Amino acid sequence: MIRTSLPAERQDAADTVRSYKLLSNVERAFRSLKTIDLKVRPIRHHLEERVRSHIFLCMLAYYVEWHMLEAWRQILFSDEDQQAKKTRDPVAPAKRSAAALSKVHSHTLDDGTEAHSFRTLLKDLSTIVRNVCRRKQAPESESVFAMTTTPNENQQRALDLLGAIKL
Repeated sequence: MIRTSLPAERQDAADTVRSYKLLSNVERAFRSLKTIDLKVRPIRHHLEERVRSHIFLCMLAYYVEWHMLEAWRQILFSDEDQQAKKTRDPVAPAKRSAAALSKVHSHTLDDGTEAHSFRTLLKDLSTIVRNVCRRKQAPESESVFAMTTTPNENQQRALDLLGAIKL
């Protein structure tokens, strides 16, 4: 049983259950912060200002990660039908859409390209590098130039999706 102090006109029973289930997102965020993606522990700061700064940076990193996950939803194994979450029976077990199940089973997207997890997509993107170069045997005072590897089609798609983020 879940109780709320909100009046029924403001939040009905179904929305109350949906809100409660959103706690799993908070738990997932902390797990991501601590172990899976960001690995921010242990904290060995002793001054209050440093602890606050550390926690702020951790939360900022998770905020960036969340926006990346949302932007990349269509190329990850994620379910793209987010509207269905708001209308389905909140007590029934969650079911993935047919499109999401298809991505999981085939490991491919509708266009035939590879579907990714967040980690595999980051690993793929990590092959894009920027090298600062100087002519061989040139003196330290000589100008340098930068060379960046050209992203492949899938990498460019991921970068374009990030570029479309609106804050």
